[in-house]
Amino acid sequence: MLVPVILFLIGLLFLIKGGDWFVDGATGIAERFHLPDLLIGATVVSIGTTLPEVMVSATSAVSGHSEIAYGNAIGSIICNTALISAITIAVRPGKVSRKTLTLPICFFFAAALFYAGVAYTTGSFTRPVGILLLLLFAVYMVLTVRQMTTAETASTNDTSKTKEVSMAKEILLLIAGAVLIAIGADLLVDNGTLIAEALGVPESVIALTFVALGTSLPELVTAITSLIKGHSALSLGNIIGANLFNLVLVCGISITLNPFHIPVSSTLFGYNASLVLDLPVMFAVMLLLTIPALVRQKLSRVQGILLLIIYASYCVIQFTM
Repeated sequence: MLVPVILFLIGLLFLIKGGDWFVDGATGIAERFHLPDLLIGATVVSIGTTLPEVMVSATSAVSGHSEIAYGNAIGSIICNTALISAITIAVRPGKVSRKTLTLPICFFFAAALFYAGVAYTTGSFTRPVGILLLLLFAVYMVLTVRQMTTAETASTNDTSKTKEVSMAKEILLLIAGAVLIAIGADLLVDNGTLIAEALGVPESVIALTFVALGTSLPELVTAITSLIKGHSALSLGNIIGANLFNLVLVCGISITLNPFHIPVSSTLFGYNASLVLDLPVMFAVMLLLTIPALVRQKLSRVQGILLLIIYASYCVIQFTM
């Protein structure tokens, strides 16, 4: 048990340092091209912090552990929204840009409705479903890159040698941070799962809680680092973008590699717990996070507190089923 605990702590240290470098690189690039923090958070940062989910879910799907592949993606969305963004909002609520948030939010709910529709009507995810999710990811990236290009064109173009060197450093920080985050998350998830199994926790609960929390730690580290550095909008954009990528990229890759049925590891009120608990909670927390943000263009501390209460209740139910 000692070795997994040590490797778990090493992974946590890698995540912390990687998050620090990643935020520095991302915000540097955003400022250089006068891009909104929300936009860079919903694209570049989100892809980097979603890498652990991609690796864990793809590996789990290929090796036949569909419960982990499925639970990791859905659990990560719930964790990102009801724990990580909730902490950010509760500590430092602030204003948000409706224009920047609209695209990722619309794509998320479009993908979520499609995903849930397949789950409730067929109970299984076939390869065409995975391909369609990946196509949604491609369309989203094309539209956001166009948005970023427009913002870049409108900005002042300074191509001095000093800026070129600085740009190279920012890109290096971004890449190095993503690598450390990926390695740290891998160490943390593998050894955290070993510790959980040693304590007798079921695989389905591990996927929706321990693994989901472990692969969401990059988002948590990024959120905390962004708060400390005064970039709370970057954190919110990262959460929404990461949630979208969990559905269209993580699930898309997992399903395409190895189609699977929705796991029935536990029941609630006589029905598959995933259909009556996990998916509804996913929709509920995202609606609670995004609707007030779009309508009022600002976040409130009450939102953060409510989301934390929902997450705590969700975890209690998971461990008592």
